[in-house]
Amino acid sequence: MNIRRPAIAATLVSAIATPAMAADQDTVYLNPFAGYQLFDDKRDLSETDTYGFGIEYRFLPQWAVEASYSRADADRKYTGGESEFDEFRLDGLYYLAGQESAWNPYLAVGAGHADFGSGDSLTPSTSGTGHDETRVNAGVGVRYNLSETLSLRGDLREFHGIDDSTFDTMASLGMSVAFHRKTSEPVPADADGDGVVDANDQCPGTPAGTRVDAMGCELDSDNDGVADRVDECPDTPAGAEVDRKGCELDSDRDGVVNRLDQCPGTARGAEVDDTGCVGETETVETMELSVQFPLDSAVIDDSYDREIRQVADFMEENPETVAEIAGHTDSQGAADYNRDLSQRRAEAVANRLISVHGVSEDRVYATGYGESEPVASNDTAAGRADNRRVEARIQVRR
Repeated sequence: MNIRRPAIAATLVSAIATPAMAADQDTVYLNPFAGYQLFDDKRDLSETDTYGFGIEYRFLPQWAVEASYSRADADRKYTGGESEFDEFRLDGLYYLAGQESAWNPYLAVGAGHADFGSGDSLTPSTSGTGHDETRVNAGVGVRYNLSETLSLRGDLREFHGIDDSTFDTMASLGMSVAFHRKTSEPVPADADGDGVVDANDQCPGTPAGTRVDAMGCELDSDNDGVADRVDECPDTPAGAEVDRKGCELDSDRDGVVNRLDQCPGTARGAEVDDTGCVGETETVETMELSVQFPLDSAVIDDSYDREIRQVADFMEENPETVAEIAGHTDSQGAADYNRDLSQRRAEAVANRLISVHGVSEDRVYATGYGESEPVASNDTAAGRADNRRVEARIQVRR
């Protein structure tokens, strides 16, 4: 086969800049074109101009389908006269760049039905004319976006006639008009389903059905640090200390919250007024207990039971009394640590009075004073030893 092939492809594109199109959208192109058709030497047809029209649907950034029609009127090479040529075809296109790029080169493959008509009734059919034929094609092309709507398109296509094993070539250039339909934006991820997208959610993993704020965190209407979902005491006053249920702390469990309690450390079970106090008391006896504790410990050795028993006996003889068990330390160590240590040791003595010696809970309470009430100088070992003490302050309620 000896087919002439003019240098056409170089005329289809130009090296100029152009605005890019928006990405990720469905697009329908109307593709009118004009070109040049070269026929196989087996056909009694001369090279000729051609024209046509295509409708292309670009359904993905890289993929499109196109239905097209082309027509030509070709002179006979060997017998004189001319023949009409019509073809309908369906092609698939694969773009090598997305729609946002100015240049969109593509590969094409397809098939169609061609009608090589006989022309006027006086002209007989000759080789490659006067019949219908199925042709498959493959080719390359490029789309050059001038704007969002307009683009130039060049196409070079090779056709293979299945019936007579012919090879024809067509080069075309056209102007396309685009109609866009933007695809739906992907729904932002919201893994915990709280209505706040993951990118903005500062509290991922919120339980299903929980009401949240704009940051995706559980609502805490009274700002006490406990979410509404588990807050058993909504509307807690601002700044109040609360427990894990969102209720104000009542450390001595006397029914008066710490914020209002003017007498912290009230004995368990004692009747108190609105200020958390049991009424005025007067200390009538202070009994120092010679109870020693291991280092950093609040465990009482049984050897000190006799000391503690003396307090219980006194209270039994004087039923109108209550006892404050006061714990003290020296000044060595941090003040907060010493206060906590003295509280734990005072509570240990109070618990021994209640559990072992039968003193009622409402008559005993413990207070840790730490290093705040020394009875001797902390500058000497002897003074520090005197300051490490536990006292039973026997009081009478008035």
